[in-house]
Amino acid sequence: MTSVFKENPDESNSRKRNPLEEVRQGRELVKLDGWGYADSGFVFEENIVSFVGERYKIGKLELPYFTAWCTDVLGVDFSQPPVQRRPLDIPPPKVEKRCLEILEKNGVGFCTEDRYRVFHAHGHGLGDIYAVRYGSIGRVPDLVVYPANQAEVELVISFAMEHNLAIIPFGGGTTVTGAVNCPDDPRSIISLDMSRMCKVVEIDDRNCTATVETGITGKHLEEELSKSGYTVGHEPDSYEFSTLGGWLSTRASGMKKNVYGNIEDIVISFTLVTPRGVVKKHFQAPRVSIGPDINNYVLGSEGSFGVFTQATLKICKLPDVKKHGSVLFPDFQSGFYFMEQVSKEGCKPASIRLIDNEQFLFGQSLKAKETFRDRLISTAKKFYLARYCKFDLKKICLVTMLFQGEKEETERQEKRVLSIAADHGGLDTGGENGERGYTLTFIIAYIRDFGLDYRIVAESFETSVPWDKTLSLCANVKNRLGRECRTRGIRHFLISSRITQTYHSGAVVYFYFAFNYTGITEDPVGLYTELEHIARQEILGSGGSLSHHHGVGKVRKMFMPQTMTQPALDSFVALKNHFDPKNIFAAGNLYTQSKL
Repeated sequence: MTSVFKENPDESNSRKRNPLEEVRQGRELVKLDGWGYADSGFVFEENIVSFVGERYKIGKLELPYFTAWCTDVLGVDFSQPPVQRRPLDIPPPKVEKRCLEILEKNGVGFCTEDRYRVFHAHGHGLGDIYAVRYGSIGRVPDLVVYPANQAEVELVISFAMEHNLAIIPFGGGTTVTGAVNCPDDPRSIISLDMSRMCKVVEIDDRNCTATVETGITGKHLEEELSKSGYTVGHEPDSYEFSTLGGWLSTRASGMKKNVYGNIEDIVISFTLVTPRGVVKKHFQAPRVSIGPDINNYVLGSEGSFGVFTQATLKICKLPDVKKHGSVLFPDFQSGFYFMEQVSKEGCKPASIRLIDNEQFLFGQSLKAKETFRDRLISTAKKFYLARYCKFDLKKICLVTMLFQGEKEETERQEKRVLSIAADHGGLDTGGENGERGYTLTFIIAYIRDFGLDYRIVAESFETSVPWDKTLSLCANVKNRLGRECRTRGIRHFLISSRITQTYHSGAVVYFYFAFNYTGITEDPVGLYTELEHIARQEILGSGGSLSHHHGVGKVRKMFMPQTMTQPALDSFVALKNHFDPKNIFAAGNLYTQSKL
């Protein structure tokens, strides 16, 4: 076996985690059985929840209010031991010796070690992590291959075609749609891990572009570009671990898209290697009119046609100013109409998000224990809000913002935005709440995984929707899920919503849904999936889209016939059959009736 891993003995000695529970992915050690860095996460010790690790501001803090929130809202009984994890039954790899010999002969890195095969068998949806922890993962790849350049990618695809093997491209594994999960396929399955292809190939100062290999993570990309004073500005919630290739494959969106755009606005050109050959434009230009744009019919293909190896992206100078802000509103409707006006007036900050009361209270619980002085200040604030502002603490909502750009322009923008907020009854609450709300994004998945230990299942799902349907969609989904939970005897549950991005003609809504399954079911993921599908149908019936940026994968493809006409769906099948007639890229994403 050709090894591509070099373990640092100091790393394994500095952590308490079992080394079998972690893997090296690119430059980082990450969890095999959960989200994120191996040295980070929530724990319950000595009767209090805390966050271990120092990568985030919440690190090394004891969280008494979050401990109480878990008990009060979700009914967590910390006196009960965590759910016992079960070992996985992993079948031996099914791969012919001659295939390994071809890889070794050509110096292509590969691995058949069980923990790496398991890591590449799943993404990071609720069902994925539950399966890994509790012993029901199913099929895993037979072989993980780590190409170092495009020639090696082409070699792997060539011998996969010759020996009738299946390939699933793998970037950061952050998908929540089952996109990298193995299909029911009798062939040997290769997970094509692109993490070694992570270089910034070229920075073109004159044309403001960067050519980059697609295995690079968002965090690594920004670190490299910042050395030359640039940014791409694409910052999805998963940007620490998700890759450029994954962004292209799902038509990804980021938190700062108001300034930098979505991935389809950022990418100028790319290289896609398919079984049919290399798909690439012969030139680079800011815009062309040469028939249907290849970018539009290949972006978002979710690994069905081939694998992205390189892309040229727009880059911008690093902003002079980055400033967080927040505004408190008396209710969700007031915050919503503020968001709509800001969007239509064209003065949107780089990031602007509205969270409902449930999520606001949840966020406030993630604080360290207050000092006596802090308690006095907090009490005074609550008194002021209730007595003088007439805010109902059970209805208040928060908008968090990030302003960035040139100093004078940013100041003008902030002044206008706060003026609009005041017109809608908003109260400027400063940068601290804004920064907390922004950084909470990066730890939410750690909380989901912590909940699994204490019989809580939770996940997020998202949609995009026109302005005139947004409020009714939020209400319909929350009311429907509430009714469904009560009908099934679920007493402790959370349903919250937030508006995460806005457009001239509509908004993006995220829902967070969690419930305590103690005494309710022995199949919590099955029950969650049933309820999430009901919510998804409610979203579609209320005028929302199937997905704004998570993609379709396998978990939502049964809804695809509701999203477009049959001739439109058939065009995907035609493209699939053209680029991949032998179904080498056999992940089975997007459309049920295709030959995936």
